[in-house]
Formats: sequence, C-alpha cells, structure tokens
Amino acid sequence: MADVPRLYRASIQVGDLDEATTFYSKLLGTKGRRIHGSRHYFDCGPVILAAVDPSADGSRPRPNADHLYFAVRDVKKAHARARALKCLSKEDVHGDPAGKVVVRPWGERSFYADDPWGNPLCFVDEKTLFLGREPPRRPRA
Repeated sequence: MADVPRLYRASIQVGDLDEATTFYSKLLGTKGRRIHGSRHYFDCGPVILAAVDPSADGSRPRPNADHLYFAVRDVKKAHARARALKCLSKEDVHGDPAGKVVVRPWGERSFYADDPWGNPLCFVDEKTLFLGREPPRRPRA
C-alpha cells in the first residue's frame, strides 16, 4: 500500500482574528479553539480549518485563489447561516447564481459564499458530492 499523504489542515488568511472567529463560528456552527495568538482552529471533519491573522508579522491577508469546499448534512441550514451573515456570492456558476442552492452541472447541490477577507467558499449537500470517481449525478433540486 502506498504512503499517500493525508490532508489534515487548510489555512485561510484573515484581517482580524476576533472578527474571523465570530464569523466562522456562526457560519460553521462550531466555536473552534484559539491557537497561540494569531490562529483559530475549526474542526471540519478530519481536516482543520485554520484562520490565520498575518498582521502579527506586519503582513496583509491574502485570500485563497480557489474555493474551500465543505460537505454539509443540511445545505439549506448552511445557506440560511450564510444569508444571515450576508456573505453569499454574487457571482454566477455555469449560468446559475452562485449564492443560490442549486444542482450544478456536475451533480452537486451547492451554494457559494465569500468571507469578509475575500476567501471563496462552497457548501455542498453531502449526499451529492462529486468525487471524480463516477459520472456526475443529477439529483433533484
């Protein structure tokens, strides 16, 4: 059996760790935990989401270039939390509003959001995850 690496932590940069802690606690539905002075960890299944404030080193936060994808049991509840935080994406994804819960062409039922620092996020109904191993499914919206 190959020694395939296991992803255990993904980082996002934020401009205010206290604000990020409040934002992500509400969005993810978990409080997480402060690590040292400039990090806050949120357990997201087997992967930790690390909110990192680079200002301690005098740097400005840089948003991730691509989306972080979260599998959720109840995509409507996740959408309601994102809507309450006013962070739903205003972009389009393949002709559909990104901030709306819809079935995407690859079969995932999802919506997109952006955190206050420009980090792109996507929340996907866990029953519709496309893992690239089988043809996309077209579940009902």
